[in-house]
Amino acid sequence: GFTDHVALGNEEWNPWDADEKNELAASQQRYEANLKMIKYARSRLEQTSLRVQIWGKAAIGLYLWQHIFGGHLEPADVTAQWREGSQKAGKTYFSFLTGPSVVPGYFSVEAEHVVLVLNGREPAKIAYATQWLHFAQTLMETRKVQRVAVVLLGNEQCNNAWIQPYLKRNGGFVNLLFVTYDYAFVNEEDIFQWPLGVATYRSFPVVEPSWSMLHDPRSYLCNFLGTVYKNSSRETLIEILKQDGLDKLCWIAAREQWQPQETNASFKNYQDALLQSDLTLCPVGINTECYRIYEACSYGSLPIIEDVMTPGDCGNSSMYHNAPLQLLKTMGAPFIFIKNWKELPAILEKEKKMSLQEKIQRRKKLLEWYRNFKAWMRQKFINTLENSFLPSDKG
Repeated sequence: GFTDHVALGNEEWNPWDADEKNELAASQQRYEANLKMIKYARSRLEQTSLRVQIWGKAAIGLYLWQHIFGGHLEPADVTAQWREGSQKAGKTYFSFLTGPSVVPGYFSVEAEHVVLVLNGREPAKIAYATQWLHFAQTLMETRKVQRVAVVLLGNEQCNNAWIQPYLKRNGGFVNLLFVTYDYAFVNEEDIFQWPLGVATYRSFPVVEPSWSMLHDPRSYLCNFLGTVYKNSSRETLIEILKQDGLDKLCWIAAREQWQPQETNASFKNYQDALLQSDLTLCPVGINTECYRIYEACSYGSLPIIEDVMTPGDCGNSSMYHNAPLQLLKTMGAPFIFIKNWKELPAILEKEKKMSLQEKIQRRKKLLEWYRNFKAWMRQKFINTLENSFLPSDKG
């Protein structure tokens, strides 16, 4: 402060003359302004009143962190034993841990609130998920952790009964559950539907829309690359495409056996198919919701979805009655929903007549919707955690 005048090279300046009063007043003002800034900064820090550690023990955690949160991980190498990232969002400071080295009891728990990302698809995965739940429960009993939420890759037929006893409402300790598929227990209070997202276990990337993705003509009307199960609607789909010679206009690569691991070549092939087709056909598998829907959105290829309920326990809940795909429908997904593949030839006829300009507009709308959908899911996730985990002012 006081050296300002000296710096002007004003040798005659006398610190004791009338300027002194002004200087003192100015100095006082600067001091107060600084104090205000410090107070503001401190209040901002206090507003980061929640520290949440996310333990990504299922691949769906990468969709949450990298696709929905737009977060980064260090190291970038997907095969690394230990990867982490952090981000401030809302009033919350999030840190994310993932990798084979993240094992119960062998890492430091640095937050009072934990989100566990688990796979509950089949018995072996459930056994592993249960170990993590017991670890979290011990941390709560020893007061190291205050609250726990779970993001669950649910079973494709929605038999998630094993998780129920862990929920707070049933005498357990889990405050919130975010679960994939149309689980009938979704109530928007403590159980929320969560999107399946892209196949991060096959390293499906975060795709940034490019100019050419929006504007270039695409070589194929539609694509379907996938397994065709015996006596499934997928067989019907392939027959219908062949009947009308439509398979010549679409990129169709059907296989009879499901392959969990892609080769680099088959994966590149699949991404090219999405990028080179205006439409992506999404026949039902064990569940109506599939990775393909979100992967098609990433590349601006409009999903045509077979909108039928699959066998099992998924379906209507107290909240929604427009199953399947309640979450996507509630969010106004601009997809084409059909009840039967017999409707496809008429759709493809219409498609042939569409101008590139119309297709560009449609791609823009789809990519924009998908971006908003991810932003909305992120916001909802943060708000739900804050409303549940932060002490309410009323108390």
